[in-house]
Amino acid sequence: MIIPVKGKVKFPITLDIGTWLFDDHKIDLDTYFEQDHSETNKDEEYLKKTGQFFDREIKEGAITQPPPKPNTHSKRQHMKTGSFGIKIDRFIRNAEPLDDAKDIVFETVNGDIRFPLTKLAELILAFSHKGKPLKDDGPLHILFDDGSNRENPIKFVSGLRIE
Repeated sequence: MIIPVKGKVKFPITLDIGTWLFDDHKIDLDTYFEQDHSETNKDEEYLKKTGQFFDREIKEGAITQPPPKPNTHSKRQHMKTGSFGIKIDRFIRNAEPLDDAKDIVFETVNGDIRFPLTKLAELILAFSHKGKPLKDDGPLHILFDDGSNRENPIKFVSGLRIE
């Protein structure tokens, strides 16, 4: 389950789908499409939360309590039964497309499927369904961020290149 990123990139990279289950950037596809994903500036959000924390400490004083213990059993169980995907845009940014690159082309058994690079943030690569890798019609499926093709994803994705 190795997918090379080739074509018009400064750094050709290889995607190891088997490691994505442990990636902190994975998306829980069972809940993702029911949530609001409106664009927010992460720096502004961080500063707002930090400011609120600072204000509370000034008003109420510092509260020292031990951090909650993570429930690793339920996380492990969810990894065995959940459906997951990952956004493709950060991988392509790391490969650094060349200035003249315009499209990302996904190679499938049904032919190539092309998207403009400007749409990368809207593409999710699904890599597991109900805890199982997508062996029969994968190894990857392409889902749109808005969930419009959730019931009918692009299947049999086995490679990609930048053109």
